[in-house]
Amino acid sequence: MNLADIRFLFDYDRWATSRILDALESDGPIDEVTWSATNAIDRRGLGGILVHALGAHQRWRHGLSGSTITPRPERSALSRPTSLRRSWAREWAALDAWLATLDDAWLAKTDEGVPYWQMLAHVVNHGTQHRAEAAALLTAAGRSPGDTDMMDFAEERAKSAGGRTKAG
Repeated sequence: MNLADIRFLFDYDRWATSRILDALESDGPIDEVTWSATNAIDRRGLGGILVHALGAHQRWRHGLSGSTITPRPERSALSRPTSLRRSWAREWAALDAWLATLDDAWLAKTDEGVPYWQMLAHVVNHGTQHRAEAAALLTAAGRSPGDTDMMDFAEERAKSAGGRTKAG
């Protein structure tokens, strides 16, 4: 895997997470029960799921960059959707700046035998799990985020670049 592949994965991660955040705001504020109540999918509730996904994203970036900071937004009062969106925007800006410092040789480095590129792929995969949980809760609340599959992202990206896809 090379840096262009990693950037593609994180571009997908941002696109799919944005679809979830958009669905939160699609019909006015999300109701408090959907946002914060424990549910059958996850003990954290929709807001807790999304804050955890942000925290994990931050912790992996900080850890892999050598920072001693260990963000734990899950330990703070539950953010509101608009505040969470701003937190994600800050995280994405920090991620972009950090990715710009990496190269393919860094991706090949290992920690306990695991290449860094696999750790970064894990971050995106972890986000996919929690987006699926959030999407199920949003759909049950009448706010489906629509398709968040990687292929949907890839096809949308190809079309915007003027390319054709199998589905198009």
